[in-house]
Amino acid sequence: MDTELVLELPNDIRTIGHAVDYVMERCTACSEHAQKLDLNFRVGLTEALSNAMLYGNAEDPAKRVRVEVVVAGSEITARITDEGSGFDPDEVPDPTTPANVVKTGGRGIFLMRSLLDEVTFNEQGNSVTLVLRLESGDSPDDVSDGARA
Repeated sequence: MDTELVLELPNDIRTIGHAVDYVMERCTACSEHAQKLDLNFRVGLTEALSNAMLYGNAEDPAKRVRVEVVVAGSEITARITDEGSGFDPDEVPDPTTPANVVKTGGRGIFLMRSLLDEVTFNEQGNSVTLVLRLESGDSPDDVSDGARA
């Protein structure tokens, strides 16, 4: 059974944990992939929401963040959109290079790209789409079913 969720969140980082828990609870069709959901999807969604609130909306309490989640078949897609002016994700430095390893920026995008199957940004740079594929042959006990960072 397919699931669709749409959430409009206030721009308050205290709402992130509750929103992520709410989404995770509604992914009951994916319960056989609980480890991959808890590690990969939970972290990726948390990072995307944090980036949207802190950087996209610049911590402006008057702004909101929209979350759209679709669970269809063996795939979960989440689109997180902020009300900010956007950015160019290609301009974010790679946090794993020696010159950037001690800098604080870019780690959220790096984590999302490491943990999810697809991470794409819209042209404006104020919306990110996360895709996690749950293969039908995966086993919850399979170590490769979780994070691969």
